[in-house]
Amino acid sequence: MPRLLVLTAVFALGTGAALAQPDGMVLVRGGTYRPLYQSATGSAEVAVAAFYLSETAVTNAEYLAFVRANPEWRRSNVRPLFADGGYLRHWAGDLDLGRARPDQPVVYVSWFAARAYAAWIGRRLPTTDEWEYAASASETRPDGRREEGYTRRLLAWYGRPMPRSMPPVRSTPANYWGVYDMHGLVWEWVGDFTSALITADSRANRDANSRAFCAAGAVGASDFEDYAAFLRFGFRGGLEAHYTVPNLGFRTALDAPTSWLPCPASSASPFSWGSPPSSPHATRPPPPTSPRWISAPRSRPPRSTTTTRRGRRTPRRR
Repeated sequence: MPRLLVLTAVFALGTGAALAQPDGMVLVRGGTYRPLYQSATGSAEVAVAAFYLSETAVTNAEYLAFVRANPEWRRSNVRPLFADGGYLRHWAGDLDLGRARPDQPVVYVSWFAARAYAAWIGRRLPTTDEWEYAASASETRPDGRREEGYTRRLLAWYGRPMPRSMPPVRSTPANYWGVYDMHGLVWEWVGDFTSALITADSRANRDANSRAFCAAGAVGASDFEDYAAFLRFGFRGGLEAHYTVPNLGFRTALDAPTSWLPCPASSASPFSWGSPPSSPHATRPPPPTSPRWISAPRSRPPRSTTTTRRGRRTPRRR
């Protein structure tokens, strides 16, 4: 009996450790949301699987630890293919922050550099759908876009000039998921930022008259009053992977276990809750029915035979 209790306790501890929330990250439960433009499949809504998202953008101090451990990403060593001449311009040197504060979000980093940092800590950059899904939350609702004053506050930030001294992370209140500064601090890289690239031809495919009038890029948008989303969409569309910008940083994401339970349904939210949908990030291969080192018995093919003159069947020599 004591042995059974010990085994039960060990199993419980192991399960808890496996489902433990990563440090500095919050769980964003899966659901569906309506993007600014229809998805590549033509669907008006996009399913987003549950995932972890960093509470804050990556700071100067965190990125400094990365370049200390990876000299190829220091300012004097980085290849022009992976970052333009503005890379880490606000630092005093390769390993010297200068006037940049450790708790400020790191900026002047390229998409290549952001992705390398995320891989270094075993994470990835969030997708556009994940970022927009998490950023749609207000302080009290998973989707604050219909909340009084929410859009007005976002536009007020987008309309402000960039401050001379970047505020530290956690300068704005955490949203419904517990994520800070999704709006109000810096723009942020996403893993698939090139998905925002559109041309006149792609707009024409949505509507034959999309080139006939001003603001034709808005044709096919899901919400004509979501000006902040238009700004983000346009900003991402103008980026290239090696660009570095004085107000562009990033945060990291991580796949969440598929065993997480969905949020309870809420009539106050236009989101559709349910079990985490399948996605390239959430799909896991089914467990094997037997250990891999135990292989199924192989059936030996019949030996080739031949018939002699006396009618006997003997094995054919190879």
